[in-house]
Amino acid sequence: MLGFLKKRRKGRKVTLALGGGSARGLAHIGVLRVLEREKIAIDRIVGTSMGAMIGAAYSIGVPIKEMEDKAYGFSVNKLLDPTFRGMGLLVGNRLEANIRNLIDSKTFADCKIPLSVVTTDIESGDEIVHQSGDLIKIVRATCSWPGIFEPVRVGGRLLCDGGIKNSVPAKIARELTPDNYILAVDVGFCVRHGKMENIFQIILQSLQIIGEELNKYQSGIADCAIKVDLPEIDQVAFNRSREVVVKGAEATEAKIAQIKKDLRL
Repeated sequence: MLGFLKKRRKGRKVTLALGGGSARGLAHIGVLRVLEREKIAIDRIVGTSMGAMIGAAYSIGVPIKEMEDKAYGFSVNKLLDPTFRGMGLLVGNRLEANIRNLIDSKTFADCKIPLSVVTTDIESGDEIVHQSGDLIKIVRATCSWPGIFEPVRVGGRLLCDGGIKNSVPAKIARELTPDNYILAVDVGFCVRHGKMENIFQIILQSLQIIGEELNKYQSGIADCAIKVDLPEIDQVAFNRSREVVVKGAEATEAKIAQIKKDLRL
């Protein structure tokens, strides 16, 4: 699957910045399918939240078809392990089990493509970039929405979703690889258009609007941003995973000519 990566091309290297989005983030699978088909070699992956989970799987060599099959069997119920203690509504053990099901017990050292995972230290507000350590725990941390999943203690820091500060980690990708071609994937947020009827809808809508604006800013740092159009598909719509993956592929098809031109392929 990654055999063509052994034949390194001449010219500018590519860093892929994969953003968050939970169910919407499954669009990254479609993006990777097209990039692989077109033999766009990836030299580094920087991931946040679901982008880190999919990026980790790809970097260790999990085939696209296997990622798709597992994504299509996923559901919100497979995440539910409620708790009434601690710092989240869900413990996160079932989240970790799903991550392990996808990437096994692999480590950063097993990555065929160098991988950087972005988390947020909720106690300090610092963004943390991981390139070593317990890969499963770190991916679990970056997938842990504050208040929903309990944060994860790693190396003395209390870590949660990297998307708080880096919903599309293009800035981190630029800092890590300043000479590379930064290709970002923005799966967006589900901003509704309609009447708000209660406080919970107001709060959720506010977070979606803030996230969408952050994505626009951070995507602009990249040399090229693949914006996946997912209208009315929210972050827990795992029942629409097939549609999400197709949308990711379609958005990449629309950008592939530009990418090849930029890279002189």
